[in-house]
Amino acid sequence: MIEKIAHKLTRRPRLVALTALLMLIPSVIGYAATRINYDILSYLPQDLPSSQGEQLLEEPFQMAATSMLIVEGMPAGYTNRLIQDIRKVPGVSSAVWISNLVGIQVPVEMIPADLRDLFFSGQATMMLIQYDHPGASDETMESIRQVRKLCNERCFLAGFSVVIKDTRDVMDGELPIFVGLAVLLALAAMSVTLESTVLPFVYLASIGMAVVYNFGSNIFLGQISYITKAIAAVLQLGVTMDYSIFLYHRYEEERSHYSDKRDAMAQAIAAAFRSLFGSSLTTIAGFLALCFMRLTLGRDIGIVMAKGVVLGVATVILVLPSLVLLFDRQIDRHRHKTLIPSFDRVNGFVLRHKVPLVVLTVLLAFPAVYAQRHADIYYKLDESLPRDLPSIVSNEKLKDGFGMATSHFVVLRDDLSAADMGELERQLEKVPGVTSVVSYHKLLGTGIPDFFIPEDVKNMLRQEGWQLMMINSGYDPATDQVAAQLDAMNDILFRYDPAAMVTGEGAMYRDLIDTSAVDFQVTNYISVAAIFLIIAAVFRSVSVPAVLVATIELAIFLNQGCCYFLGTEIPFIAPTIISCVQLGATVDYAILMTSRFQEELKKGLGREEAIRAAAASSDGSIVTSALVLFCATLGVSFVSSIDLIGAICVMLARGALISALVSIFLMPAILCVCEPLFQKTSYRWKTPDPVPAGEALPTGDALPAGEALPAGETPPAPESAPGAEAVPEALPGAEAEAVPEAEGVSAALAAETASRASS
Repeated sequence: MIEKIAHKLTRRPRLVALTALLMLIPSVIGYAATRINYDILSYLPQDLPSSQGEQLLEEPFQMAATSMLIVEGMPAGYTNRLIQDIRKVPGVSSAVWISNLVGIQVPVEMIPADLRDLFFSGQATMMLIQYDHPGASDETMESIRQVRKLCNERCFLAGFSVVIKDTRDVMDGELPIFVGLAVLLALAAMSVTLESTVLPFVYLASIGMAVVYNFGSNIFLGQISYITKAIAAVLQLGVTMDYSIFLYHRYEEERSHYSDKRDAMAQAIAAAFRSLFGSSLTTIAGFLALCFMRLTLGRDIGIVMAKGVVLGVATVILVLPSLVLLFDRQIDRHRHKTLIPSFDRVNGFVLRHKVPLVVLTVLLAFPAVYAQRHADIYYKLDESLPRDLPSIVSNEKLKDGFGMATSHFVVLRDDLSAADMGELERQLEKVPGVTSVVSYHKLLGTGIPDFFIPEDVKNMLRQEGWQLMMINSGYDPATDQVAAQLDAMNDILFRYDPAAMVTGEGAMYRDLIDTSAVDFQVTNYISVAAIFLIIAAVFRSVSVPAVLVATIELAIFLNQGCCYFLGTEIPFIAPTIISCVQLGATVDYAILMTSRFQEELKKGLGREEAIRAAAASSDGSIVTSALVLFCATLGVSFVSSIDLIGAICVMLARGALISALVSIFLMPAILCVCEPLFQKTSYRWKTPDPVPAGEALPTGDALPAGEALPAGETPPAPESAPGAEAVPEALPGAEAEAVPEAEGVSAALAAETASRASS
């Protein structure tokens, strides 16, 4: 089937290229129509009390989106006119200031102390603004923009929704820059590792189409997170570039055996399809492991990236061949020598010191695991933003001037007695770190008659049998102090109302911390188990996957442990993403070398000769793949002012480099030392695969069913009959395959190894 498709594709390269270009149109439309979610807390599981409380804030209270506007050093008349203008802004449901309650004619000194402390601090005053739509919605973002337009330089708009607005603005401004830089650095990496100046541009054109297809198809998800938007394109570029390189190398190998380059490309497509299927499985498994996170942000990233790998493979098989055929002359005309150095001396050193290097590998695991477990992690998302952003400056003023570092929202029954409410409020005010408590009962306690309280204030605090209480805290969210404060508040609240729910930034961050801790363990185990099973099926072995996964896990621990030794904090989502992505994307380095090692052993070579040949043929491919991933992700960290994005990309870049170094300097020694174990725990580890019954040998003879060729013996090249396809010969520096291509994933990896060896 694939052979027929390949034949048709290679006969109409212009039509295929034109079709691929036309498919960009709906993809761009789908990309533009896909909503970007900038609220990470919205990905929390919906069965958590904080999430359920947040739903009540949205409906019926319409308090999920609340911001605080601080006005410094302005007369009361200006603030009163400002609040009237803010109420007219589309999307603003209410704006509450002291004028709503006692009017602006009452001197500040005569205002009840509880209200005065809430709305005034020195020469500054504060008003509460509510919005009709959820905090991260496009409508609320537009409302915040218009509110800011009404304010002068002495006004400071604070709150979580405002932070989301600034995050969105920063991302929209920086995304084109760091994607462009990633492309330029990837081009630079390919220019020194590939054999043609034109070839990198052809690769990027193909991968660029795959990226656009991937982002366009996200419309079926409805929305993606801004983290996914930031890293998906760059990560897809770095991960799938290797597939393009493999197809072209296979095409180069086949060209010498066909007079028509279209036939050579058709044969390369057929071989590449089988090989890329096997090679991409581990990467896809790593990404799909993220889908098992309770924090659905993992599912968001996992689906988009797994889909990106599938579309990347499809584009390499269906589109890239046509682009190569169309630009074949230009590719040949601009050839040059690659700058990848020879690793012969390195491989010789590794083999001479293989036992000490294996011991070093084991010893490295202890500090790596310790450092990985003790790396500092932060959860408060605005810590990753530039400190000079307007929302960050405003939040600091809110914290310092009004003691509102965190605002807890409590939803509880509306039928509690006045006596119970009074006692509840007094106990909550005694909780360490609580600076103020605001409730409907509290307002009545200040001496304001019920009939005098405006309807918008009543609606803000009482709705449909529920009442809302706002508890302000001087502690920052996502800290141990807030966690202890929430425990104390819950103990008090549940005595009066077992159905009470505490939500807001503090409660949701605490749930985020608890959820992420579990997610990291679950996704790590699932990704390791899935990739273990794939490798076990490829090599038909128990010990090979254990050794390969353990070695790449060491690289992951070293990568995350660097943060501990460098004294840097990392965002909470980074360890989970890195553990799955680095394992899935870079275990291919180990698979590549191991499959080549097994192939050489089946030819009858000794352990050291086999690993020397395997390392010599694999090192160049590992360097090229790792260098592209390193450059593509490192470029983002250079320009991204959002530390969450920059930190993830730095760790991805460093992970690619560490995995490559481990594969080149440690993996050969490990494979050589562990080879006797592989022999005992693997099926047909060194035995050449049998030739199927009745299959003709190149000489015209056939082997009986189940009978294998002698070890180290290869069948001679066949004589091509007129019109028949020639059997490829080994290129210089690579050895011919000892047996006919096997079926399944192991055959795919074997074919990939032979092709990459030619590079």
